[in-house]
Amino acid sequence: MATTPQRTYVAPCPGCGAPVEFRSAQSAFAVCSYCRSTVVRDGETLSRIGKMAEVFEDFSPLQLMARGRWQGRDFTLVGRLQYRGASGAWTEWHALFADGSSAWLAEDNGAYVMAVPASAGRPLPQPQQLRLDATTAIDGHPYKVSSNEQVALVSAQGELPKLPPLDQPFAMVELRSADNEVLAIDYGSTPPALSRGRPVALEELLLTGLREDGGKALQGRSFACPNCGATVEVQFGNSKSITCRACNTLIDLQQGVGGELAHALQDEPVQPLIPLGSVGQLQGVQWQVVGYQHRLGTEPDDPDEHFGWDEYLLYNAKRGFTFLVDSTEGWSLVKPATGAPTVSSGRKQATYLGTTYDLKYSYKAQTTYVAGEFYWPVVRGQTSLNRDYAKGQGLLAMEETPTEVTWSVGSQVAADAVAKAFGLEAKKDLLQRGDSGPTTPKSSGTGCGCATIVLVILVILILLALLKACEDDDRNSGSGYSTSSPRSSTGTWGGGGGGSHK
Repeated sequence: MATTPQRTYVAPCPGCGAPVEFRSAQSAFAVCSYCRSTVVRDGETLSRIGKMAEVFEDFSPLQLMARGRWQGRDFTLVGRLQYRGASGAWTEWHALFADGSSAWLAEDNGAYVMAVPASAGRPLPQPQQLRLDATTAIDGHPYKVSSNEQVALVSAQGELPKLPPLDQPFAMVELRSADNEVLAIDYGSTPPALSRGRPVALEELLLTGLREDGGKALQGRSFACPNCGATVEVQFGNSKSITCRACNTLIDLQQGVGGELAHALQDEPVQPLIPLGSVGQLQGVQWQVVGYQHRLGTEPDDPDEHFGWDEYLLYNAKRGFTFLVDSTEGWSLVKPATGAPTVSSGRKQATYLGTTYDLKYSYKAQTTYVAGEFYWPVVRGQTSLNRDYAKGQGLLAMEETPTEVTWSVGSQVAADAVAKAFGLEAKKDLLQRGDSGPTTPKSSGTGCGCATIVLVILVILILLALLKACEDDDRNSGSGYSTSSPRSSTGTWGGGGGGSHK
């Protein structure tokens, strides 16, 4: 498989004397694996400049010295950086090629991006000049600003070409293009560092030397719930939020097991139609239901008009994460998009990878209930501005928060296919939605009298009055959600609420 560079440099650690190895002439830093001293190289001289914090356990299937192949070249993972920002924590792995050049394998919205150092061809703008969702040109190519936030390095391991100061905030800006390219501007160095990446699947990289335990979908770990003390089992390595099944507490996993786990109580639990842990096959892929959230939308012209929908987070070891969305207009399967669609000046159309979608809905959304575990730090009460686009069965969704814009792309799924996939044929009537169309009864050969029409109208009026009363009760009680409440005319494709791209 992968080969190693022909020349390496090994010298004793200035802190403990253990051997520290540099495989690349471009690497200036390393973290001693024995005493965690941060070592800087100046020619053949090593100097100790401090001590690095322990890496937090992210239970990734990746590890140092794992090897793979990308674009016909062999590489070895020789280092990693762990960052934290307002939208969560993530890891970037330093991939070293046999010729001594480098790339970065970074987490991206439940998937991965392989990025290489790039040049802008001109001085990069300051972070305050890169307004969220604005369009800018880098090296003559247009990009959308998808995120702009303050982040900090929290830990590092192995051999590294760069090393920002530990725990000191700096700006990190991400730009995405309509052809699925990602640009990251790292303002933790002077001048700012630019990298250019594209999405990759771990299976494409032909990786060997992965962690056996981290690669198993059902390999879990457990800890005591910080609220009730019940055992909480975490199954997936990159989960950042989870709920306790005993008391419904929403738990923040970003500090790692054993850290101070922030938590929030959740009252009035909502029961998902598809149980957590269910496994089913959709569109030829085997998925496991690992998370669930109920969300509440608000009509843009009427803040008192609400509608709800459900999102199931699905996981496949090779495909990563995707969303199964349940609204009264139908079921849909959508996945976070790597790139940024091109939006028309009036926002009435959006074009992504050659397909143009028409705007259907625009609304505000809020997360009202959470169950299971998630790869982003989901929080009850999170809000966003959403826009849904469609073309035929194809769907495109945008979610915007103060620090990030995310897109999801997918298509509608028949309710019968969802029922069959998860073994719910006996309850398939509960899964039928507006996409199935009106039910036309068979003709009995008899006419419909005026008395029957009047009775039907009367029943409808009574039901509408009861419905209005129930909606008023929900608003007055402050619950904010109900699985049985009907939807307004507004729809949703969902899935864009995956949070951070990192």
